Amino acid sequence: MILETGRLAIQAIFRNALRSSLTVLGVVIGVAAVIAMVTLGQGTTARVATEVAQLGSNLLMVMPGQEAGGPASGGGSAASFTIRDVDAVADQIPGALTAAPFASRTMTLVFGAQNHSSAVTGTDNRYFIARDWPIEYGRDFYESELQAGSAACVIGDTTRSLFFGTGDPIGETIRVGQISCRIIGVLVSRGSSSFGSDQDDIVIMPLRTFQRRIAGNADVNMIYVAVREGFSTAKVIRDIELLMRERRQIATGEEDDFNVFDMEQVASMLSTVTGILTGLLAAVAGVSLLVGGIGIMNIMLVSVTERTKEIGIRLAIGASERQILMQFLVEAIVLSLFGGIIGIGLGLALAAIAGSFLDVPFIIDPLVVFGAFAFSAAIGVIFGYFPARQAARLNPIEALRRE
Repeated sequence: MILETGRLAIQAIFRNALRSSLTVLGVVIGVAAVIAMVTLGQGTTARVATEVAQLGSNLLMVMPGQEAGGPASGGGSAASFTIRDVDAVADQIPGALTAAPFASRTMTLVFGAQNHSSAVTGTDNRYFIARDWPIEYGRDFYESELQAGSAACVIGDTTRSLFFGTGDPIGETIRVGQISCRIIGVLVSRGSSSFGSDQDDIVIMPLRTFQRRIAGNADVNMIYVAVREGFSTAKVIRDIELLMRERRQIATGEEDDFNVFDMEQVASMLSTVTGILTGLLAAVAGVSLLVGGIGIMNIMLVSVTERTKEIGIRLAIGASERQILMQFLVEAIVLSLFGGIIGIGLGLALAAIAGSFLDVPFIIDPLVVFGAFAFSAAIGVIFGYFPARQAARLNPIEALRRE
């Protein structure tokens, strides 16, 4: 009986192929939208976690200024750090593997007839350790270059490719503002950051060179601190806060005029935000599934009205209400399952295409795929039941009269 019911349902669907296709379309769009949104959201979350991890393992950022919502804020009227603050953190905090100074400005780079605006950073060799950012080829700074403030620089992969293509830039000279800077190394490529900037579009020079010839002051805008393996990050943060309060002469009861950011906290915050946005987008997309279900119900109601004679004849020759109910219910479920299968394929394809454009990893979650498929089946059961019940309860004599 089940096979016969299924055969009759499929025959009815293909007998009205255009109407069935339009009915399925609502479910297809809903399932595809949900899967595409959730898959992209999970890929984005994975990318955020990877890129934040690339900033450095167990990395802390110490910034001047009162807290204003994140690591991009800071500064304000608070005094900047000095290189002595950096050395104090490195020497007096037991859990600090190293501490690196950081000062930066956006400047115009010139090589030959080409020019490009790029981030120029003043620091020392501790920066490469703190950021866990090795040099691909070339070398880091000699101690004599750091002490004398020499015009030597290490560049990022984007800067290299813009000016030198596939050529070797080591030993070449580029102009940074008004400074002629000799290239001594190229960093390993890291790509775009979670905040949208290209990490490889960078020029790194000795801190003294940057302070004397570009900034015109002895300020350090930020301190990168790498936490030693096995040490509690929270304990290191507390130690840094106590040390900085002492060095910056902040009295008891006064608020800190600096902030210490833990990159693990930043990663968690960004993952939470992307998760919430993904959930909201999936919920909005899920509304179209409900619309598709309502469409199925409406079409099935129309089908019941059009097929009253068929229903009346089947009832008159002995078909039970349960058989009629099952026939129309199976039709609705088959329509939903067709829509679910097509929607899954379309949603994954859209996610893969969008992910390639957005440079987001394509991550398939079997639970999401199964959930979308199960939901499409539930749509068929829920929205197909009422029309099926109406068909099953038709009086065969009245049904024949209507026709």
